[in-house]
Amino acid sequence: MGGEYPRGPGATRGGAVLEAAGWGLLAGSALLVGALVGYLVRVPRGVVAAVMGFGSGVLMSAVAFELVGEAHELGGLLPTAVGSALGALVYTGANVLLARRGARHRKRSGGQQPSESEQAGSGTAIAVGALLDGIPESVVIGTSLLAGGGVSAVTVAAVFISNVPEGLSSAAGMRRAGRSRRYVFGLWTGIALVSGLASMLGYGLLAGVSPVWLAGITAFAGGAILSMVADTMIPEAFDDAHLLVGLVTVAGFLTAFALSHA
Repeated sequence: MGGEYPRGPGATRGGAVLEAAGWGLLAGSALLVGALVGYLVRVPRGVVAAVMGFGSGVLMSAVAFELVGEAHELGGLLPTAVGSALGALVYTGANVLLARRGARHRKRSGGQQPSESEQAGSGTAIAVGALLDGIPESVVIGTSLLAGGGVSAVTVAAVFISNVPEGLSSAAGMRRAGRSRRYVFGLWTGIALVSGLASMLGYGLLAGVSPVWLAGITAFAGGAILSMVADTMIPEAFDDAHLLVGLVTVAGFLTAFALSHA
């Protein structure tokens, strides 16, 4: 993978597991940072949308060059294609179920999110949806350590950069839907902690698997992330920054591309 933070030569397996958790927690903490800004500061929706477009481009670049590209190098075309398709299928199926329970617009900053009085159980669905969005990103941070050279700096940076507008937009929408500070910040703090756990499990449970299986799992995460970008991030970006969304998305894409070749 392009760009790595190296580990010391004396690093133990236990230390690497904790390192994976730390990198996942760092990337996930960006959601809380974004949520703090989105809930406490009334950021113009056009700005939120533009930042969301930038984050979309960053993630698309990471999927193309870090996840799918790495999967292809590890296992070839077949496990990469199958893993990506399965990731997209599983994410889309879960997202359809959550959408019926009120989580369809969980990343939207406007008034699209339903309140609990408008749709009972929507708060729980939004929380589950946030987990659905964050876990694949965190798992691949952990798996990037399996090569032994250190975590993929590009993957961590891409997830961190994209998580800020995700948390910002979603928290702004939650505020508009009347959700409490306790709910919003409790949710994103919990997601940040789960991100660290998912990254740790990505390293701990997948160490020793064959390159073909690792390729399929990496591609699975890539397919899920790409589906999430298309389904929940780009619509928010397009609605309020449609005249600029192409430019800011390409800017995000090129930023991540440059990091991967630094």
